[in-house]
Amino acid sequence: MIQRDSYMERLDLVRNKQIIKVLTGVRRSGKSTILEMYMQRLKEIFNVDDDQIHHLNFEDLGISDLQDYHKLYNYLNNHLIADKMNYIFLDEIQNVTHFEKVLDSLFIKKNVDLYVTGSNAFMLSGELSTLLSGRYIEIHVFPLSFAEFLPTMDNTPKAQAFDRYLERGGFPFAIELNDNQTYHDYIDGIINTVLVKDILARRERGNATFVEELAKYLTDTAGNLITPRKIAVLMTSKGVKTSSATVTSYLKNFTDAYLFYKCDRYDISGKKYLTINSKYYPVDPALRIDLLGTKRPNFGSRLESIVYLELLRRGYEVYVGSLGSLEIDFVAIKDGIKEYYQVSLSVKDEHTYQREIRGFQQIHDNFPKKLLTEDSGYYNDNGIEQINVIDWLLS
Repeated sequence: MIQRDSYMERLDLVRNKQIIKVLTGVRRSGKSTILEMYMQRLKEIFNVDDDQIHHLNFEDLGISDLQDYHKLYNYLNNHLIADKMNYIFLDEIQNVTHFEKVLDSLFIKKNVDLYVTGSNAFMLSGELSTLLSGRYIEIHVFPLSFAEFLPTMDNTPKAQAFDRYLERGGFPFAIELNDNQTYHDYIDGIINTVLVKDILARRERGNATFVEELAKYLTDTAGNLITPRKIAVLMTSKGVKTSSATVTSYLKNFTDAYLFYKCDRYDISGKKYLTINSKYYPVDPALRIDLLGTKRPNFGSRLESIVYLELLRRGYEVYVGSLGSLEIDFVAIKDGIKEYYQVSLSVKDEHTYQREIRGFQQIHDNFPKKLLTEDSGYYNDNGIEQINVIDWLLS
C-alpha cells in the first residue's frame, strides 16, 4: 500500500477533536484507502480496539438499505460503545439522502470521532454548509504527488521516473497497470464517471458533447488565461452553440467535481484579488493523454500544472500574479506569508533567464522568489532562487 504520510499527519492533528473530518477529492484519488490506512493506524499506534471502529462504504450495494438516513442513524447509534471513543468512517457519504442530518446527530455525541469522504463539492453546499457551519474541516485529497509516486518506481532514476509521472500521472491504482490499453481504459473510466455522475447528472439538460469538448479545451489550454466568453465563441464556432452564462455554470461543475482547479489572479502591486480572467489546471497529468491522445503537449504548461497542484497539496492559497504587463506564474500564500514562483523548462539560455526573472525584479518586497526549472543545480541570484523542480517536489 502506497504511504501517504502527509494525510496521516493531518488526521493525527484532529483525532479525537469534536469536529467532522471531510475528505474530498476527485474519484479514485485514494480517499477510501486513506481511511483504511488511518483505521489501521488507530489500531497500531493508538491501541484502538476493533469494536470502536465503524466503517461503511456507500458504494457497496450490500448496504444500500442504509442509504435511508433514518436507518443509517439507527444502525450507527445501536453499534456505539458507550464507555469508549467511537471512530466512525463513512465513505462516499453523498450517496445517502439527507446525510447531513445523520452527521449533525452524531456530531453532538461526546464519544464519536467522525470521518467522511465525498467525491464532489455539492455535498458541502446548501443545507449542509448551513447546518454544519463551523463543525467540519475539509481535507483535500489529490492523486499521488511525485514524492508519493517515486517509491513505487523500484529505484528508477529520478529524472526517468519524473518523465513517467508527467506522462501517466498519479492516480494510485493506475500506476500498477503496466499494460497501456488497460491503463487508458481505467483512466477513461474515471473521467467518464466524473463527467456523467458528477456533472451531467446534476443538470436537467446536460450536453454530453459540450462537456467532453470543454474538458478537452481546459486540458489543452492549462496555464492560459481564459474567459467564459472566449470559450462560448470557440464552442459555437465548432457547432456547439452556447453562452457565457452556460460556460460559467459548467466550469463551476468541473471544479465542484475536482476534475479541474481554478486559479484566479492577484494584483501584486495593488495587493488585491482580481475576478476576471482565470486559469484552470487539470487535477492530474493523466487527463491529457486520455482527453487529447498523442497531441504534442505544451511541455512548459504541463510542468506548470504539476507545480500548481503541489502548492495546493502543501496547503497554499495559489493565484496567478499580475504585475502591470508582466505575469508571475504563481503567488502562493500561507499563514500570511507570500512566495512567488516562476516555472520554466530551462533557463540555460540567458535571454530566457532574463525574461523569467523580469517579473521578480519588479517586486519590491522580501518574500521568497523561486524559479523552478528542469535544469540541474541550485543558484541564488540576489535573492532569486533557481531550483531544480524535481528537487523542489521532493523537498
